[in-house]
Amino acid sequence: MSELLVTDELWAVVEPLLPKESSKPKSGTPRVPDRATLAGILFVLKRGIPWEMLPQEMGCVSGMICWRRLTEGQELSVWERSHRTLLDYLGQADKIDWERASLDSAVAPAPGDEKIGPNPMDRGKQASKCHLVVDKGDVPLAVRHTAANVHDSKMLEELVTP
Repeated sequence: MSELLVTDELWAVVEPLLPKESSKPKSGTPRVPDRATLAGILFVLKRGIPWEMLPQEMGCVSGMICWRRLTEGQELSVWERSHRTLLDYLGQADKIDWERASLDSAVAPAPGDEKIGPNPMDRGKQASKCHLVVDKGDVPLAVRHTAANVHDSKMLEELVTP
């Protein structure tokens, strides 16, 4: 099942960007393979399900393992580098449609996050906002995380300039 989400072609692009496994003692549970973990992460994110509902058939043992790897990858900028690499790949293959782009955002409650601000749409409750630019074919070109009170127009230039 994981081969359907992480094709050989995608894996060839992403694998070199992943951090190498740190050496650890010979005892204990063996590390879940990175490809299976990436498939589990993609499965959860594409379907919007809770991590604990990740099917065992994905070969990831548990959703918490995938969540930990997702968090580690975020801290090491693995996902940002992967996104840039995949955009370069799509650009070289002429798969990005520059005819039209769209900017949108979504607000989510974010207590304790460093990028929070009063949400003007929800009585000033603390929240954060995710700004996203996609091309005509819905390829995500750029994403930024801000406080909820940052208007999309203020993010436009940052999102469209390299």
